[in-house]
Amino acid sequence: MMAEKTANNIGIPTKTIPKEVCSDDACPFHGSLKVRGKIFKGTVASVNMDRSVVVEWNYTFFVPKFERYERRKTKLVVHKPPCFHLKKGDIVRIGECRPVSKTKKFVIIEKL
Repeated sequence: MMAEKTANNIGIPTKTIPKEVCSDDACPFHGSLKVRGKIFKGTVASVNMDRSVVVEWNYTFFVPKFERYERRKTKLVVHKPPCFHLKKGDIVRIGECRPVSKTKKFVIIEKL
């Protein structure tokens, strides 16, 4: 009999840990990917890619010339391990990791 693999402690407090076990090496809970650096919270904008999602969040930026604020947004391509099931509009926390690919330098930590 094979023992069921448990989730790794990623060193960041999360309220939920994925119940499903995945075999992805780039999963912080079931693989060997280390999470370090910045942590952000955003909304899933696109789920059209395999094992990737686009996460965005809005912020305001002050323009000194006009003494006003303007709305801006940041979009990041984020690695989605198979143990997370997301849809467009979900709110997630993402953490910085080593580059998983050319454009993916963040990974999903938890679904809020």
